[in-house]
Amino acid sequence: MATAAHDMEAVRARFPALSSGVAFLDGPGGTQCPQSVIDAIAGYLRESNANLGGAFAASRRSDALVALAHETAARFLGCRAEETAFGPNMTTLNFALTRALGRTLAAGDQILVTRLDHDGNVAPWLELAHDRDLTVDFVDFREDTSLDLDDLARKLSQRTRVVAFPLASNALGTMPDAARIVALAHEAGALAWADAVHFAPHGPIDVEALGVDVLLCSPYKFFGPHLGLAYGREELLRSWRPYKVRPAADEPVGHRFETGTLAHELLAGFVAAVDYIDELGWEAIRAHERALGRHFLERLPESCTLYGLPTMDGRTPTFAFRVAGVTPGDVAQRLAERDIAVWAGDYYAVEAMTRLGLQPGGAVRAGFVHYNTFDEVDRLLEGLAVA
Repeated sequence: MATAAHDMEAVRARFPALSSGVAFLDGPGGTQCPQSVIDAIAGYLRESNANLGGAFAASRRSDALVALAHETAARFLGCRAEETAFGPNMTTLNFALTRALGRTLAAGDQILVTRLDHDGNVAPWLELAHDRDLTVDFVDFREDTSLDLDDLARKLSQRTRVVAFPLASNALGTMPDAARIVALAHEAGALAWADAVHFAPHGPIDVEALGVDVLLCSPYKFFGPHLGLAYGREELLRSWRPYKVRPAADEPVGHRFETGTLAHELLAGFVAAVDYIDELGWEAIRAHERALGRHFLERLPESCTLYGLPTMDGRTPTFAFRVAGVTPGDVAQRLAERDIAVWAGDYYAVEAMTRLGLQPGGAVRAGFVHYNTFDEVDRLLEGLAVA
């Protein structure tokens, strides 16, 4: 188990960056990479760096890597390889997929998003609405930051075409009831469009069990390189006309949405990242993270105001808070001077921060992943006590 001290030492030894002495409590903004991911990226560039479709050995190895990356993505997401697509990042992929869907929409159609969403699952819909004369409505959250499913039910209509939502809030850690959201969307004849970027390092994803139609995530949030990854239900992907160059392959169907040459070396890193997670196991990851979160919540100084659920039920170990009398930016700077990495601002969760009355300035955000330790959490708590 990751909670055992000797196991934690072994886990942390696999991440070169952790030897610096910095407490990387900035996981929601991007995680560190194990050595196996770094080696996989370097190994590809050293031995197989070539474009696809050639007769020579390096090109054939690149062909095999691209196929392996899609198979690995399918294993990670619980779908088939042809239903996966890679891109530079989640936001770029989401703009591409929403534009393709937009060709099927008509003026007056409605898109529902939530105030828990990262803007990567809001702005593409707002831009599409601008171009296609659509309506975008926001589903609110309750005072405890749980999503207001009654508000969702009220706002669904015969014109609702998409319900876009996060599996977990990147700002507050809140995990909405995905099964209920998907059920409500499908009952209304709408697509369920999930942002799994923040959730992905904290638990397994199974798109079939979730019932979502589209799901996007970012490997750099789960110990891999900077990439975007998307799942789309095959029937749905085949129903859209993609934006792509004419010679690009139409099969497998997910490839239609991969514009240009992929970053092959990063795909090698992605495969290594998923292999690392598989080796460690979600049970150990979740148990350790939950314990870290409880430790933090039970000891948070009285000078701090938490925005989000007060227990580890229904949330990831990501916490937004303010320290009385100190701006979020100043708190983050003071902690950085103590070699503690956290974030300050709105983290692109514009609607959540506005809804909570935290603009301008946002909040301080600390987030834990499985390689963090209780000592690091205590360092954070000590730093907050004197911030």
